Amino acid sequence: MTLRTVSPRLLLGIAIVAGALWLAVHPGQLDPAFIENAIRSLGPWSPAAHVVLFAVGTVLFVPGALFGLAGGVLFGPVWGTTLNVAGATLGATAAFLVARYVAADWVREKAGARLERLIKGVEAEGWRFVALTRLVPLIPFNLLNYALGLTRIRTASYTLASFICMVPGALAYTWLGYAGREAIAGNDAAIRYGLMGLGLLAAVSFVPRLLQRLKNELSVRWIEIGELVPRLDAAGTIAVIDVRGPEGPLGHIANARNVPLPELPARVAELGSLVQTPVVLVCKTDKRSASAAAMLDAAGFRDVFVLRGGMVRWNEAGLPVANR
Repeated sequence: MTLRTVSPRLLLGIAIVAGALWLAVHPGQLDPAFIENAIRSLGPWSPAAHVVLFAVGTVLFVPGALFGLAGGVLFGPVWGTTLNVAGATLGATAAFLVARYVAADWVREKAGARLERLIKGVEAEGWRFVALTRLVPLIPFNLLNYALGLTRIRTASYTLASFICMVPGALAYTWLGYAGREAIAGNDAAIRYGLMGLGLLAAVSFVPRLLQRLKNELSVRWIEIGELVPRLDAAGTIAVIDVRGPEGPLGHIANARNVPLPELPARVAELGSLVQTPVVLVCKTDKRSASAAAMLDAAGFRDVFVLRGGMVRWNEAGLPVANR
């Protein structure tokens, strides 16, 4: 195998792994004093250098706390926090894009059904999942950046949520660096408990919704647009029920029956002829459809599917719609 035959994705992955391993066996290069002196020696370029080194360090799995403390020592609490957040966001986005470029397609090909459903559940939560994991660090920061890159979460949503939700942690580490390392022993507990309180608040806000979404992903039978379209051409083989209101601002799939979700419990009987027929539920996205699927499953319907992404994704695909 020659360099010409090696995939650029593979080369990039190897380069990052090699860089991370080199730093792991040369821990002296990660000495806080060494980092601070190297940045300080650049004079007027030191703020830009700090941001770049923070970003590169994030890609190479260097603990962000090292740069967070250095930012406080070198630039004070205000500018230090600003530069730390900029560097962390740039590095997190770079790692996210690297993972998406290098391995996302391969992981999806190799993922089992359960992992695929888990990934789709994370994707459905989008920025909410990013915000939760930034405020409640259940997964190490550097590893999380790469893990989220394997999903289809939009880059803009990921970057914005990361930028906003990393501010509290960046502020805490910057202040610790500014106050001086000798004060860390006295102030660390207060900072840590404050972040734990913030994390608990975030967990109360986001975890119930996340768990419900993951539960739905594991229980709902999904159908993709690419699977549905060919089956619509075979008359009588599938029924489509739109559970939005009759106005449907995004239009409706041709021949879809309209049964708004609030009316569904009272109208299950009139759908009795469809008990043995595959039924696809549609709404704007797929949240109301998932709730409707649970109702029909409980009523004894055999084959109930939810159109993933609903009419939003249908319109994005440029497929025809009918108005009522």
